[in-house]
Amino acid sequence: MIIIPAHNEEKSIEKTINSIKKYDYVVINDGSTDQTEEILEKNNYNHINLCFNLGIGGAVQTGYRYALENDYDIAIQFDADGQHDANSIPELIKPIIDGEADFTIGSRFIKKNSTNFKSSFMRRVGIRLISGVIFLFSRKRIYDTTSGFRAANREVIEYFTEHYPKEYPEPVSDFELLKLKFRVIETPAKMHEREAGKSSIHTWKSAYYVINVLLSILIVQVRRIKK
Repeated sequence: MIIIPAHNEEKSIEKTINSIKKYDYVVINDGSTDQTEEILEKNNYNHINLCFNLGIGGAVQTGYRYALENDYDIAIQFDADGQHDANSIPELIKPIIDGEADFTIGSRFIKKNSTNFKSSFMRRVGIRLISGVIFLFSRKRIYDTTSGFRAANREVIEYFTEHYPKEYPEPVSDFELLKLKFRVIETPAKMHEREAGKSSIHTWKSAYYVINVLLSILIVQVRRIKK
C-alpha cells in the first residue's frame, strides 16, 4: 500500500498517481484548499479527505491506519509533489521482503543517483547535523534523515498507527525506531525536483527546523518509549 499525503498538490497529483497506479495506493487529502479534492473525485482516485489540515504527521498516520485496517503487510510513504521515483520502489521494499529490515528509507546520499537533483546547501548542512546527533545516541548512521520516501513492515505499521510524530515526523520517527531496536536500512533512491508547489521547509526556516528537530530527538532520547 502506497500512502500519498497531499496538501494543495493540484498541479502534480495526477502525474504522481499515474506513476504508481500498478500498486495499491491511498491519497490522504490533508485539508487542501485548491483543486486537489476535485481532481481526486473526478478521476475516482482512492483517497481519504481530511476535514481540515492535520499536517504531514497526521496525514501520514491516517494512511498507516488505513493500511493496517485493510491488512497490508508493507506500507510505503510517497510524496505527492513528483520528487519520488516509482522505479526505486522495488529496491526500497526488497530488504523488507527478504526479512532483512523492518523499515527502509530511500536515500539520496548513499549512492550517486541518476538525476541532478540536490537539496539546498543549508538543508544538506541541517541533514548532516541531524544525522550526527542520531548517530551519537543510537550508534546507527542515517544519512538522509529528512527523506519522506520510506517503507514499513507490518510491525512498524502497527506501531505508527498509535505512535507517529505530528511534527518533524521523518527524522524523529527514524530515531524512535532505532531506539526501539527496529531494523532500519537505507536504500539508494532517485529523487527529482518538485514539479509544483513549495516545500514545507523553506530556506529561511532551515535553522528553526533543525533546532526543533534536535530538541525533539533529545526528548525522545530521555523519555521512555516501548513497542
